[in-house]
Amino acid sequence: MHTLAVLALDGVISFDLATPTEVFSRTRLPDGRTPYRVRICAATEEVDAGAFTLRAPWGLEALAEADTIMLPGLADPAAPLPAEVLDALRRAAAQGTRIASICTGAFVFAATGLLDGLRATTHWVAAPQLAEMYPAVEVDPDVLYVDNGQFLTSAGAAAGLDLCLHMIRRDHGSAVAADAARLSVMPLERDGGQAQFIVHQQPPAPRGSVMEPLLRWLEENAQRDLTLDDIAGRAGMSTRTLNRRFREQTGTTPLQWLHRVRIRQAQYLLETTAHPVDRIAARVGFGSATAFRDRFKRLVGTSPHAYRHAFRGATGVRHHGGPS
Repeated sequence: MHTLAVLALDGVISFDLATPTEVFSRTRLPDGRTPYRVRICAATEEVDAGAFTLRAPWGLEALAEADTIMLPGLADPAAPLPAEVLDALRRAAAQGTRIASICTGAFVFAATGLLDGLRATTHWVAAPQLAEMYPAVEVDPDVLYVDNGQFLTSAGAAAGLDLCLHMIRRDHGSAVAADAARLSVMPLERDGGQAQFIVHQQPPAPRGSVMEPLLRWLEENAQRDLTLDDIAGRAGMSTRTLNRRFREQTGTTPLQWLHRVRIRQAQYLLETTAHPVDRIAARVGFGSATAFRDRFKRLVGTSPHAYRHAFRGATGVRHHGGPS
């Protein structure tokens, strides 16, 4: 079983602490097994979490036994950190432990020196401060998360959910991640790819938005040869009004959204079936395999063949199931 340690320090942001604790502990494999063992660790007997005080069951020694360490954000990201915390994180990294931060947890991460020379992100409000305090880190304030392989960072609040779901997808494939997303009432719209791939910065439309019925319809009909006029007709709007409202609520256009839905469905099929790429291209709604390969490479950062090679091992291959 994969052991995931969540490090609670004084000033920890309770939302960031709860996010990985809940998402990973509730994740289930298709056979019902729990793939993650979650442990809350601390450097002190009691941790000041602002509105409450918590007592962590494990100390820093548990970091050495973890497969993954999560660093939640701190209310004061510039607060001095205990040397033993930084040393424990460096030792874990040297052993190959995966380390990920949420929100201003990137400051804890950067203080270890492990992010030097790497791209990283944090809450956009704190990004200038992170760049000033740690100039060796390439701070990107525009993305939801950055995956450097062993080291990952995410922006604030809901972006921590995106990061957790991405990590589950990396570990166990899209079907398990999609199930975890449903439990979190979170759309699985941001797809991870190779280690260097950074997800698109446009956020999904919030649940309950006026566009939600149209988005569901697009997902259910993505395999059809849809035009902008078709989508506008379904929405009961002119194409100009549709484009404007769609961009206001999703940060992208209807056709770009549709392409991402198709690519996400193609990723699922690449992971879970042995269908040829040409068949998958047609099944998810692309008019030609060439157009599919070009769009896939543009959005995911790798070819369909390379993606299948990277992700099929985590999920196994089935010859049935997935989007129809």
